[in-house]
Amino acid sequence: MSVRTTDIFGQKRGERAQPGTYGVQPKGHRLPDATRLGRVMLRVADLARSVAFYESVLGLMVLERTGESATLGAGGGGEALVELHEQEGARPYPRRGRLGLFHFAILLPNRESLGAFVRHLAEENVRAGAADHLVSEAFYLSDPDALGIEVYADRPRETWQRVGRELMMSSDPIDIDDLLAASSGVEWRGIPEGTVIGHVHLHVGALDDGAAFFSDALGFDRVVWSYPGALFFSAGGYHHHLGTNVWAGTDARPTGPGDAGLIEWTIELPHDADVDATAASIAAAGYAVRREGGEVVTADPWGTGIRIRRAEEG
Repeated sequence: MSVRTTDIFGQKRGERAQPGTYGVQPKGHRLPDATRLGRVMLRVADLARSVAFYESVLGLMVLERTGESATLGAGGGGEALVELHEQEGARPYPRRGRLGLFHFAILLPNRESLGAFVRHLAEENVRAGAADHLVSEAFYLSDPDALGIEVYADRPRETWQRVGRELMMSSDPIDIDDLLAASSGVEWRGIPEGTVIGHVHLHVGALDDGAAFFSDALGFDRVVWSYPGALFFSAGGYHHHLGTNVWAGTDARPTGPGDAGLIEWTIELPHDADVDATAASIAAAGYAVRREGGEVVTADPWGTGIRIRRAEEG
């Protein structure tokens, strides 16, 4: 599940993307450098079917399960990554025509783990798309409700490049043989400890409206804007915590309660004061915000929920 956008920078030669040399900051509130993402919450049609997929194909482990929901995460005491909620009869996610999730992305701790995962997919006879994004290597698949998933590993930051203030990203072929060689002798035992949600990528109705919300109100930097029909955001110089695109089509409608899809995604900030400042910025920009204990819940202009909370220590 990848879009071919090779050579978006033409023949321009990149320079090393040293900290502070790339990205366009919001004019007002800016998310702290230590911003990271937490769990994603998904609506699925059949909980048992989805749990079986997330365990067997992705290698996640059930951490908690009730009658209509399940929370899954990495083994070895890892954190919760995915929360599934059953909505019987939920419509599968279409290839086009729906705003909301494009994919959520699971970031593995190293390239060796990614190679082991790819070998595991081959053994399970699971087909996946693939792309070398210059800053990362990624594989794409869909769950039983056709929800998009990326599993990836980052390249070292010292290898990232920029053109002007824009970080260089692309969608080139992956050298599979080299990736598998790097993981030689590494056995896949499920999602390893240290795995996190690296980013979320959303179908939106308009890039300008997305920038007004995600950057000007929420506080992300703009980092990549030359992908056709897409705009990428991050905090702390990461390549992206959030991607947005308008590839769903001009007639696309928001995901509804009867659709499989992304209910909400989570932003974790280092301090309570950061949560408060972010909530104040969103509210000042005219978007609805509500409190749930020490956490803040809002939604983007197309109805996808966002939970903002202080990161747990340890």
